[in-house]
Amino acid sequence: MTDLPLNSHFLAQLARMKLIERWPLMRSQFRENVAEHSLMVAMVTHLLVSIENRLFHGSLDSGHAVLMALYHDSSEVFTGDLPTPVKYASTALRDAYKDLEAQAEQRLLALLPKALQVDFDAFLLSHKKDAHYEHIVKDADVLCAYIKCLEELSAGNQEFIQAKAKLEQTLQERARAPLNYFIQTFLHSMRLSLDELS
Repeated sequence: MTDLPLNSHFLAQLARMKLIERWPLMRSQFRENVAEHSLMVAMVTHLLVSIENRLFHGSLDSGHAVLMALYHDSSEVFTGDLPTPVKYASTALRDAYKDLEAQAEQRLLALLPKALQVDFDAFLLSHKKDAHYEHIVKDADVLCAYIKCLEELSAGNQEFIQAKAKLEQTLQERARAPLNYFIQTFLHSMRLSLDELS
């Protein structure tokens, strides 16, 4: 029989993801928080895995991939969302942030009762994540940032022109058949109005 559970702040901390605003240095027409972003990344990850499995002979576990996506930014409950231009301004800053992120991941995992930690470490700790699944979640993450740019530009917000161009370059560098299929199949609709979707 297991010990009686202790009071855990794990879920309460994760619930704070909705308070962390993304794109903090950009003027945005539509505010986006980390919880909303994580849901979108999970949905895009599921699509990418389905594309890989059904159309390109993959054999990925969609549940594992989606869980990785749901938790991919969870450490930001402690670090906040550091804007990309700041995070990658120098090698020293990038390395320091990676170290801070790793500490935040460990801190979040430690909030769980010990008996449950084994079910979460592969989703919370960067060094425990499967590289192929991590690559797919990163593809989804980049796609979601790109979709955000499309939405902002469709609303007339020119602030996102450069971000869109950089993300297009990143998507070209990451190009693989499932990612290309996703882009050709789903991205066009992200530019359309509600009437055009109807």
